[in-house]
Amino acid sequence: MADDVRNVLDALSTIDEHWHPHRLTSVNDYDVKVVKLQGEFVWHTHPDTDELFMVVSGQLTIQLRDRDVVLNPHDVFVVPRGVEHCPKADDEVHAILFEPKGTVNTGDAGGDLTSELQELG
Repeated sequence: MADDVRNVLDALSTIDEHWHPHRLTSVNDYDVKVVKLQGEFVWHTHPDTDELFMVVSGQLTIQLRDRDVVLNPHDVFVVPRGVEHCPKADDEVHAILFEPKGTVNTGDAGGDLTSELQELG
């Protein structure tokens, strides 16, 4: 994978389901994931890691307990480790996530929206 050129838009075009991240590539001990988001996720935390969101298209709201952070295309926001958050997208959002390998999308919450990291076809 390290020698392969990956196109973010091409990768996103292969994803059919919302909230199911796919590995675009890996950098050291981190995964770079592409994902489509729509609707409201689940409130959760990642106790041991920060989580980086970069919006490719659409508008994503990261709900925090004390405020909402609104991300537009090309915006980046880092949710600090241990901070409870809930992503929400009124319309479909295409995004990139940057997280340590093995990070579960629902963090400490678990539940029906938990998705194992998928590989791109």
